[in-house]
Amino acid sequence: MDSKEYIASGILELYVAGTLSEKENEEVHSMMQKYPEVTQEVLSIEAAIMQLTAATSSKDHAGVFETIKEQLDLSADTATHETKVIPIEKPRSIFRYAGWAAAIVFATGLLFTMIQKNELASEIETVRAEREALKEQIYQANSDLTAATELLAVLRTKDIISVPLGGQAVSPGSYAKVYWDKKANNVYLDLQGLPAPPPGKVYQVWSLKLNPLTPTSLGTIDEFLTDADKVFDLENTNESEAFGITLEPAGGSESPTLEQLYTLGVVASNP
Repeated sequence: MDSKEYIASGILELYVAGTLSEKENEEVHSMMQKYPEVTQEVLSIEAAIMQLTAATSSKDHAGVFETIKEQLDLSADTATHETKVIPIEKPRSIFRYAGWAAAIVFATGLLFTMIQKNELASEIETVRAEREALKEQIYQANSDLTAATELLAVLRTKDIISVPLGGQAVSPGSYAKVYWDKKANNVYLDLQGLPAPPPGKVYQVWSLKLNPLTPTSLGTIDEFLTDADKVFDLENTNESEAFGITLEPAGGSESPTLEQLYTLGVVASNP
């Protein structure tokens, strides 16, 4: 059924009067969403009913009642006549309330549609955010894979000096490993074998000359807790003979706290 046939069927008048079933109301609401002319027709019917309601409610019936009283000779002295008066109630127009009911139903339908649109927009935004988060995760994973591949390639070069660091008295179970690239003046540290530092403390890496013992700080490992793989790189321009790692106050120390020496390892050879 097209919109013209639907309008001519008379169902819209019943819809405005509020006499349709829930299923029929949903059908009308669906047609209103589909055809603007159906919506316009509903608004026109409501406007006509509101005008009719206003016109009928504004009339003064007092003159009519006085005329009826005169014709029945009820205007005489009522003290001498016992007359049984039957109160007459003004008829209530169903259309007065039906118009408002239809307007409420129509507004409710529009509100329901707006809520559905808002919920759909929210769902779309959620999907977009999840997609962006997934893209970021993929990008990060690719970046991590690239970095790991590059690091592995560096560690496998023949010029890399591998220095194992064993646990010391303060933490016998600790261990670490230094990969020293003398040509690039870099050291790569695998610190997976170190425990998490306590609050307010950081690990500090030292390059050592052994005779006489001369420590040079290579820096602190400030991101130890947040780094997942526990692999770090630091610059080293020294002629290192050994490497040590101590636990120091946040910000590092000018000289190593030997009582907090966690790992130590000597360079076996200098190619």
